[in-house]
Amino acid sequence: MSQNQDDHPTIDPALFRQVLGHFPTGVTVVTAAGADGPVGVAIGSFASISLDPPLVGFFLGTGSGSWAPMHEAGHFCVNVLCADQQELCGVMASKAEDKFDGVSWEAAADTGAPILPGVHAAIDCAIAQVVELGDHNLIVGRVLSLEPRRDAPPMVFYKGQYGSFGG
Repeated sequence: MSQNQDDHPTIDPALFRQVLGHFPTGVTVVTAAGADGPVGVAIGSFASISLDPPLVGFFLGTGSGSWAPMHEAGHFCVNVLCADQQELCGVMASKAEDKFDGVSWEAAADTGAPILPGVHAAIDCAIAQVVELGDHNLIVGRVLSLEPRRDAPPMVFYKGQYGSFGG
């Protein structure tokens, strides 16, 4: 292993992505009611942080076009995807200018953030803290409301592919 000038190991980004891909993650779409309309982004780095107070979080690349309107809105809604929502996931993972073109949604009661149809669960949050970490931000949200919405197998991302967990 080589070292860089800051005395940190130099890790090949492709190897990093490959090895971390061995850890299966759930798949979510994080949405917000931006000033110019709804925004959304597919996220696989969502986590529960605290029960008291109720906090959740996710990581978002600093170059994401969804971050500025989400940050300005001051809120987000985590839509937990079901295994049969790969097409919706693909739209929200894209760099399309209007990811909501042709996508129906309902406004979350507390923030107005989009809740997508057919999701496993929805978690509506106010942004509580943003921590800059390398090329990503950790966005921590205070849970305002949450609800299960559909009992179906969840979408899982593993080794670069989408699948499900039949449990």
